[in-house]
Amino acid sequence: MLYLGLNMARTCGRTAVWMWLRSAQLSWKKPKKILAKAKTAKRIEYLKRFEQLYQEMVRGERTLIYIDEAHIHQDMDSGYGWYFKGRRWLVPSTTPGLHAKINWYGAYNFKDGKAMIWSYPKCNGLSTAAFLEKLAEWTHELPKPTLIWDGSPVHRARIAQEKAVELGFEVVPLPGYSPDLNPIEGLWKWMREEVTYAYCQPSLDALFAACKTFIANANAHPEHMVSRLWPRFDLDPEEEKLRVSA
Repeated sequence: MLYLGLNMARTCGRTAVWMWLRSAQLSWKKPKKILAKAKTAKRIEYLKRFEQLYQEMVRGERTLIYIDEAHIHQDMDSGYGWYFKGRRWLVPSTTPGLHAKINWYGAYNFKDGKAMIWSYPKCNGLSTAAFLEKLAEWTHELPKPTLIWDGSPVHRARIAQEKAVELGFEVVPLPGYSPDLNPIEGLWKWMREEVTYAYCQPSLDALFAACKTFIANANAHPEHMVSRLWPRFDLDPEEEKLRVSA
């Protein structure tokens, strides 16, 4: 029901309301969640530091490596997609449950447009330290590997911090509640689109193989990787106004 003025009311249908909203230059959209706890001052400070690191990378003096973890489930992920008009999109699922997943550690080499992933039974400090050893092998010929990651407990764990120092990695922490500043988040989204979007993998082994194949194919096109996973260099002032900690 639409209310007009103080004492007037008019009943109208869904179509009329839809047309009125469209005439008001409104459109049907999916909202994007903004993490309000992020502190804009910290985000600005990080981006200033990142600009310096980026210039060193361009000069060949440094390699920037983004680190993150993801739980990729065997069951299908849902979302928007192209399908036949007028027909329901039905996808069979064996409902393997939330326990049927692979815990991936990932690294994205922004300099060369390459990524690597490694799975562990759990994501914890011990697994992080083990992954850093794999990462050291992957980056041993690269100039000054610099790790950029968030402040999750698995990164702040003493064993992980000590291992990073032991292996000679410089660590640059991301500001809190700022996944938008970590482009490897886009790698996980991309992987889900290719591996589990609208498709339930038949087994964990099949899921594992599909994830590794995805990384191999993505690494074959480094320019596309860099273009798709390009990091942010500035902030949207309108977006930052929404943060309660600004």
